[in-house]
Amino acid sequence: MSQDLHSARVVEVTDQDLPLHCPLPTEPVWNAHPRVFLPIEATGEARCPYCGTLYRLKGGPVAGHH
Repeated sequence: MSQDLHSARVVEVTDQDLPLHCPLPTEPVWNAHPRVFLPIEATGEARCPYCGTLYRLKGGPVAGHH
């Protein structure tokens, strides 16, 4: 499944969504591709390698994350 990165979605998530995985269970296409866990805590952003969705952590990186 490939998608033009310029048209990829941006989804804001909160610490309640951690550990983050794509697709989210609330997505209408929750079974569009295999579930992949995304390391978002350190940088505050992560892109899904399957669908190109960019996730942004509301509030930025998690303090004290190694």
